Amino acid sequence: MSKVCQITGKKVMVGNNVSHSNRRTKRTFSPNLFTKKFFLEEENRWVLLKVSAAGIRTITKNGLKTALDEAKTKGYLTSY
Repeated sequence: MSKVCQITGKKVMVGNNVSHSNRRTKRTFSPNLFTKKFFLEEENRWVLLKVSAAGIRTITKNGLKTALDEAKTKGYLTSY
């Protein structure tokens, strides 16, 4: 699986390492991802998701079902 959050769509960003002499070399910024199981009460089953810390906060705030539906409409998640 790639380094993409299935709820928020966060993915790897590219930037520069800047040294003291101001030389720039490419680097990547990885999202803070976790593989986590959530219990979907509407379907009485567990769902395994790769989510970022912001995605976990989104699920806590809005609820799992609404977060999954929003992610599906935005195209971050194909099926769950």
